[in-house]
Amino acid sequence: MLGKLDQYLQFNQTALSLRSSRQEVLASNIANADTPNYKARDFDFTSALNGAMASSTAAAAVGNSTGAGAAAADSGTTAMPALSYRAPAQGAVDGNTVDMDVERNQFADNSIRYEAGLNAITGQIKNMLAAIQAAP
Repeated sequence: MLGKLDQYLQFNQTALSLRSSRQEVLASNIANADTPNYKARDFDFTSALNGAMASSTAAAAVGNSTGAGAAAADSGTTAMPALSYRAPAQGAVDGNTVDMDVERNQFADNSIRYEAGLNAITGQIKNMLAAIQAAP
């Protein structure tokens, strides 16, 4: 039964975990805006989410929710996706590739999407509670 609940919440849980990881990467870029030779990094959220969902689905199928594989599949941990360097829009004398306008926009966009993910998972939990309360 818990496996079905985990599957129900898995997509939003994975998405929130990846959004959190991306927020850390973007915050690191902003914090290092004045560091000489720092290279701005990021990852493609869509491909990271697709990869995480595919790997968790494969792990759940192999574990079949009864063995050690099930514990790994249900642990809720999402590995940090591979980071890539962002191409600089404008070169800097000190070799730093952080563009504060781009970083602020990406940070704000990711924050809004994280909040939307929280609202989605909150809605799922409310729906489950309503179903439980409505059951005879």
